[in-house]
Amino acid sequence: MNKINNQLFSSEGHALEQHCPNCGNPLQMRHGKHGAFLGCTQYPACDYIKPLHQASGQILKPLGVPCPDCGDELVLRQGRYGMFIGCSSYPECHYIGSMDEPEDHSVESFSCPECNKGHLIERKSRFGKAFYACDQYPKCQFSINNEPKQGTCQECGFKLLVVKKSGEKSSLLCASRKCQVKQQ
Repeated sequence: MNKINNQLFSSEGHALEQHCPNCGNPLQMRHGKHGAFLGCTQYPACDYIKPLHQASGQILKPLGVPCPDCGDELVLRQGRYGMFIGCSSYPECHYIGSMDEPEDHSVESFSCPECNKGHLIERKSRFGKAFYACDQYPKCQFSINNEPKQGTCQECGFKLLVVKKSGEKSSLLCASRKCQVKQQ
């Protein structure tokens, strides 16, 4: 019968056996909420840790588009929270683009009634529901859930109305959250 080599199961001479660069003591494998890592055996006196894997940034595909910040090529990357567009010269350049830029459905006649600078654009929530918000976000945080309609509230004078649909009926309401009076 074959004998089992017990040295295969010991940590002596193991590739993971390393020493802490701060204090020189051995590192040991530990587990945390973000996965396995190497930590100093003298913790909490020495709090050195070393992750066992790169968290994000694996390059999937070059896009052939120049980075707006530095001019290097943009690439499609796989990160902790999914795919994203980033600069190929990371970490020197920290540009990150969105995979799905909000489509501009701005209607020039629907200027933002709150800041009077921006225009309302249609956006989608993370659940896929449409809403309308000012394109000056985060400076202006005005948003409405119903379709905007040009007009002025008869009660408070707010310069925007919304179409509220319930079943087959639709009615006009004031877009102000404080008022919301039904219009004639």
